[in-house]
Amino acid sequence: MQHFFIFYILLIFIILSLVMLASKLRIAYPIVLVLGGLALGLVPAMPAVQLNPEVVFIIFLPPLLYEAAWNTSWKELWRWRRVVSSFAVIIVLVTALIVALVSTRLIPGFGLALGFLLGAIVSPPDAVSASAILRNTKAPRRMLSIVEGESLLNDASSLIIFRFALIAVDSGHFVLHEAALSFVTVIAGGILCGVAIGLIYYVAYRFLPTTAHMDVVLSLTAPYVMYLAAESFHVSGVLAVVSGGLFLSSRSEEILNYRSRLESTNVWSMLGFVLNGLVFMLIGLALPDVVRQLGPVSLGKAIWYGLLISLLLIVSRILCTLGAAVFTVFISRYITTADNRPGWKAPLALGWAGMRGVVSLAAALSLPLALSNGRPFEERSLILFITFVVILVTLVFQGLTLPLLLRWLNLDDPDKMLSSREQEALIRKRIGARGLALLEGQHAAIVAGNEALQRLQAKLAADRDHDGKYDKEAHRAYQQVYFQLLQEKRRELHDINKDIRIDEDIIRKYLRILDLEEEENRSRFEDD
Repeated sequence: MQHFFIFYILLIFIILSLVMLASKLRIAYPIVLVLGGLALGLVPAMPAVQLNPEVVFIIFLPPLLYEAAWNTSWKELWRWRRVVSSFAVIIVLVTALIVALVSTRLIPGFGLALGFLLGAIVSPPDAVSASAILRNTKAPRRMLSIVEGESLLNDASSLIIFRFALIAVDSGHFVLHEAALSFVTVIAGGILCGVAIGLIYYVAYRFLPTTAHMDVVLSLTAPYVMYLAAESFHVSGVLAVVSGGLFLSSRSEEILNYRSRLESTNVWSMLGFVLNGLVFMLIGLALPDVVRQLGPVSLGKAIWYGLLISLLLIVSRILCTLGAAVFTVFISRYITTADNRPGWKAPLALGWAGMRGVVSLAAALSLPLALSNGRPFEERSLILFITFVVILVTLVFQGLTLPLLLRWLNLDDPDKMLSSREQEALIRKRIGARGLALLEGQHAAIVAGNEALQRLQAKLAADRDHDGKYDKEAHRAYQQVYFQLLQEKRRELHDINKDIRIDEDIIRKYLRILDLEEEENRSRFEDD
């Protein structure tokens, strides 16, 4: 047990070193971590790493999905809902079908059910990789929003297809209308389960006398409760976590106070970083052990299958995204679309941003060693190896070339967003004006006789800050008005967020600034 902990502590130090190297090289850290893990796995003295599917699914997947849902912009998700849903459902289904048809002809002994099983595993792109790469480039905001929104839903689509394909492999038969009905049931049940549990947490946050530490602990349990509850009812645990996370994040201002929001943000950002780092490192470390389990299939043939499937995935996704752009132009004659002239550049970039990662790994690892009739699942090792090759090829090759492709395409931002400086100037102006309106209107009489509030008024009006002496009673009045002013600023930020020109990341930045201001001032008040 002690050696186990020592190994993972050393692994975390290696992850930190590789992330710093990735930052120095200006390469997305998932790429460097996978390559670093692969290099470590080839070291003779390195212990073999065998990934338990339950560890990946239960320990890693729910919190990573929950963090992604919590940080997703509702505004952007709703704006691109049609594109996101088509990418997350239709393109996943088409990709799985293409892989199934080609693999049955390409790989000896592969039937249609096994082909769909492989297709379901490798069809969903990974959000962490694409987001890490796109955030280091000048990609349009809409591209990042679509990729992140797609990743929230495509995992559920692929895992549902995976579930039915595995049943078909195990039982030897497949009934289309029963599968279609079950598909709808699993999706609807997962969403309802997630929202229902989200409501329970909402009530707990809203009405129980919890502290900030309790709120953080509750947030850490939420994704696991949502996932396990949904899976116990045989519905989508992924959709339960996503829908529950979106429900709670949209009401975070109602259910969490400033301190809970600050502490939750810090804890979840750290947890997400560690979990993502471990997963991508373990992908590389586990590959040598997967190679040893290939069995009768030669390594050369297995690599050839993996490379062909990788090429098939890249080409099919690009064709699908370009086809979606053509369909958007056609359908925009009859309905209102967010962009009726998407062109070819943005769809091509979206098609290239199809790196595979955590979910594909988890699905492949969850394949059983033997089927229900006792027969060994002989194709498991080959499917697992192909999945590893697909992750390596798409993550490394597409990940390293995506910034080059974006520079070559030279995509314009069709949303014509304000620059970061312009957005911040507008936000400062409007929240300052709202604060001044409160001081000069509702609290004008108090301000007239309170030196501290007069200084605050001057700071808001001319962006100045003066230190000054004040007595305890004046300070109490100052605090009361000041905290109300902060709430007014938060309300104004929510109003500003309705403006499509404003990036929600900037809004969140200013909400965090307000939370820090409240933390600082409440600390002073408690010390008096």
